Amino acid sequence: MTEHRIFTAEFAKVYPMYVQKAERKNRTKAEVDQIICWLTGYSEAGLRKQIESRSDFKTFFAESPAFHPHSGLIKGVVCGVRVEEVADPLMQKIRYLDKLIDELAKGKAMEKILR
Repeated sequence: MTEHRIFTAEFAKVYPMYVQKAERKNRTKAEVDQIICWLTGYSEAGLRKQIESRSDFKTFFAESPAFHPHSGLIKGVVCGVRVEEVADPLMQKIRYLDKLIDELAKGKAMEKILR
């Protein structure tokens, strides 16, 4: 079975889309960064380094310092897929991030997003 193409997509190319999605709904880049850092354990500098090095999603998540222990509390549907039922661990991490950005864009309070 071949890898899903999102695994080899550059995080740096998708990151601006996360920011645009948030900004269209009057949220900020800082909030997007806060969510990413909360989920992955990256510092602001570490996140910048990953973006500048043009890491793919596989590398981005493999090098994350500390994936948040409460990530299992992220539940719901994104792109028609229930995130808690995704079998592949890497795809599940990507879907978790997608779900959190969706919640931000839908106006959910940061305290609720960062479970």
